[in-house]
Amino acid sequence: MLYETHYKEGKKINFKKYDLEIKGLLFFPNNFDENKKYPAIIITHPGGGVKEQCSSLYAWNLAQKGYITLAFDASHQGESEGLPRYLEDPTSRVEDIRSALDYLVSLNYIDEEKIGAMGICAGAGYTMNAIQTEIRIKAAAGISTWDVGDSAKNGFPGVNIPNFAEKLLKEVAKARTDEARGKEPKYWQYVPNSKEEIDENTSVIQKEAYEYYRTDRCFYPTSVNKYLVSSNDKLAAWDAFCHIDMVSPRPVLFIVGSKADTLYFTQDAYSKAKEPKEIFTIENATHVDLYDKPQFVNQAVEKLTQYFDKYIK
Repeated sequence: MLYETHYKEGKKINFKKYDLEIKGLLFFPNNFDENKKYPAIIITHPGGGVKEQCSSLYAWNLAQKGYITLAFDASHQGESEGLPRYLEDPTSRVEDIRSALDYLVSLNYIDEEKIGAMGICAGAGYTMNAIQTEIRIKAAAGISTWDVGDSAKNGFPGVNIPNFAEKLLKEVAKARTDEARGKEPKYWQYVPNSKEEIDENTSVIQKEAYEYYRTDRCFYPTSVNKYLVSSNDKLAAWDAFCHIDMVSPRPVLFIVGSKADTLYFTQDAYSKAKEPKEIFTIENATHVDLYDKPQFVNQAVEKLTQYFDKYIK
């Protein structure tokens, strides 16, 4: 990999979400003592990502700052159980976070009054949704936050397709009907699989994500770059920030690159949230730059440490 992710240094763990086994990586502070109580942070990966990528990178870094951190594969994805495979269901993704929290509070060395959550990209949107009604989360942070509901209804940043939602839902209807009649499930790609698939109609974010997910920069075999077309009706019905005003007086933090073409998601969430809230902008960084590039990740980790130290440590 071009940049380290430190995923090999996490302890492999399992936890339950209903009857499904979820696979995770647990990271510990230096000089960990199981007889002490530690603050903890749950870290949720982007759409199409897996625990071994940027969620592990942030988990490792925050563990060095004194936190126990948990990165995990979403149910139906990565190494976690769940059928159908490669489902991207926002409600299910939020339940993953709740189940991760259930797991943490079962550990004797976790201080259950000092648990935070954060996510990257879609994982940040799911995290901001989870904290709205999950009061065991005392503070939440988003890196390059994305509202998958907005993009399912309106298209990716910079892509203008008339009647986008109507066309999308017609594709979903066809896919579901075909499956009901015995045909194989239909999948779409999150990002282009090769340079040959990139053209003038490819959005900036997809070009960036191709470089991250599909090249040596951060390719990982369980990140397969596909999701069920029939996920899109669930995505289109979603609103990541619909009740974010309910989070206060618990805090929310948004970290975003000044050059991110997804900046408007952060601005939308921030405008709807109540105090305490904050946007921290990293100059000259794009959306995907914050996934792994050290000059930007280091700034994000420093801010996250200050934030979580203040509110849960």
